[in-house]
Amino acid sequence: MSTLATAVLHYLHEVLGIGTPGIRPWARADELPYFLRDAFQFSELELLGHPVVLAMGRGATKQSLSEVRVWLAKVKTLAGQPVVYVTDALASYDRRRLIEQKVPFIVPGNQLYLPDLGLDLREYFRQRAPATEAALSPSAQAMLITALLRQPWQADWQPSKVATALGYTPMTLSRAVKELTAAGLAEAYTVGRSRWLRMELPPEQAWERAKPALRTPVKRTVWVAASSVVVAYRPSRIAGLSALARHSMLAEPKWPVVAMTAAEWKAASDVGVQELPAPEAGAQEWQVWSYSPALVQGAMTVDPLSLMLSLQESADDRIQLALDELKGQLPW
Repeated sequence: MSTLATAVLHYLHEVLGIGTPGIRPWARADELPYFLRDAFQFSELELLGHPVVLAMGRGATKQSLSEVRVWLAKVKTLAGQPVVYVTDALASYDRRRLIEQKVPFIVPGNQLYLPDLGLDLREYFRQRAPATEAALSPSAQAMLITALLRQPWQADWQPSKVATALGYTPMTLSRAVKELTAAGLAEAYTVGRSRWLRMELPPEQAWERAKPALRTPVKRTVWVAASSVVVAYRPSRIAGLSALARHSMLAEPKWPVVAMTAAEWKAASDVGVQELPAPEAGAQEWQVWSYSPALVQGAMTVDPLSLMLSLQESADDRIQLALDELKGQLPW
């Protein structure tokens, strides 16, 4: 039995409070086209008295959501019973798309949606045990993203150097290291008198594992009149939809978007930059971030990973398509 299949069984037992169901290979899988058998491992189990086919995505193959929906519909026609998409990671906006299209799915340890059986994701979130994976602090998140985006990629890195570049105190550094190791993202060791971290996974897999513990860096958004902006305090990093437009086919937004730290916003306010009660002609959207928007040196925009986190909850399909385009440009 695959690791993913085992995780499904444990998750169903935990969430639904039922005995661990048996799982077996789906007998009709050989009747499917080769490309489907190559993309998914098909199994079958009985859940709440109903036979269900599990289409478990193979780790080496990535499927777009549009492909998943169409392909599983073909499998359901052949099977004559519910077909559930199973994957080890699913972004919140992807979950929303699948729910809107009524595509059943399971992400073991995280998410569940089985409309054919009358089971709603939100019902069982309330019954689950509290999540064991707490959100990373902004400082730990910033250090992790900095490490993931380093080029060339190196699994081993010195957190003290990253912390110094970000202006963090030794206490903040120590706390961030504890968070990253506790989350299973890195292993700490020492060389002489220096502390090092070794990433447990390659960058793409580490990012997927970390995402449930990551949050948008945007603490608040303020509107300012361009005429009131003092040149010395003009934020230097393009953010939000303005940044996404630079990395995709998305059109530029009506109001330019830039990012800054809370300290930078305070400094700008102290020299006369005033917050508008609402956007107006010629206004700018300033995002106040929980950590530095300048994690990647020499770039005009905020880093791509933080940008994705800041926009991942958007319900606009155009934005989600642009984020998919941005994802394809990541250095791994």
